[in-house]
Amino acid sequence: MNYIRNVSFTVKRDKTAEFTKALTNDILPMMKSQPGFKHELAMINGQHAVGLSVWTDKASAEKYQTAVYPQLLKKLALFIEGTPEVTHYDLAVSTLAV
Repeated sequence: MNYIRNVSFTVKRDKTAEFTKALTNDILPMMKSQPGFKHELAMINGQHAVGLSVWTDKASAEKYQTAVYPQLLKKLALFIEGTPEVTHYDLAVSTLAV
């Protein structure tokens, strides 16, 4: 069963463009190289942002959470305020080709 990581956070004022560039050029390539990674959806509305990543299974998402996510969080610290809220879900229904 596919597994979802939901990360929500606040982007610093006037850092949206830089955040999007870092996400595209630095963060996503690292995520794509992780075993079990399938998709990322990143959404932003003003300063509020949400990222949904789809993983093949819970174990892959948990390994990413402990081994890689802390490194990515350091890169994102330049663009975000506070600590992101991370929640996890089993994927019930999707129209994405997962």
